[in-house]
Amino acid sequence: MLSDMKFYISVFVIILFSSSCKISSQEFINHSKSLQMVIDEKKVGTSDLHLLIDKSEYKLTVFADTVLLKEYPVVFGGNPKEDKLRQGDKCTPEGTFSILSKYEHKKWSKFIWIDYPNEQSWIKHTAAKAQGKISQDAKIGGEIGIHGVPDGKDFLIDVNYNWTLGCISLKNSDINEIYNIISNKTIVVIRK
Repeated sequence: MLSDMKFYISVFVIILFSSSCKISSQEFINHSKSLQMVIDEKKVGTSDLHLLIDKSEYKLTVFADTVLLKEYPVVFGGNPKEDKLRQGDKCTPEGTFSILSKYEHKKWSKFIWIDYPNEQSWIKHTAAKAQGKISQDAKIGGEIGIHGVPDGKDFLIDVNYNWTLGCISLKNSDINEIYNIISNKTIVVIRK
């Protein structure tokens, strides 16, 4: 009970004092149409879809080849500015990833599991150890994905509250929309 109260107080403080919100939900492209409607209107195939996740802009953009289809607001791990180097750093990884699988999730609606750590991730992790940025016994971590929020918590996205351990989080209606369109062939690019 006390931890729930602290959580809501911290979110309230973020709402009052947040100046990091760079984009309002009204500024997102094609926000009033479903992704499927936009795909149908632009007459593009779903086999060419890829996702661009921009950490500095707090958005996920769906492209078909070079055609921008739709943008969604997102949040990240508790340390959204840095690249993920180890388990427990609360950073969201940067790089190019593939989708391993997607499945229903009892806490966050849907889960799209990306292939972190991939070869690029291991290179960065090993280099960070060699440079002394992380301890020699640090683990690289895993199970990073794109998912929704707990029921009734869409406001976490509205206020840019970075609540995950390193995953990318969207409103449940948004993750449900993307989930039904993308496949394991969809590439995910995450950038600073």
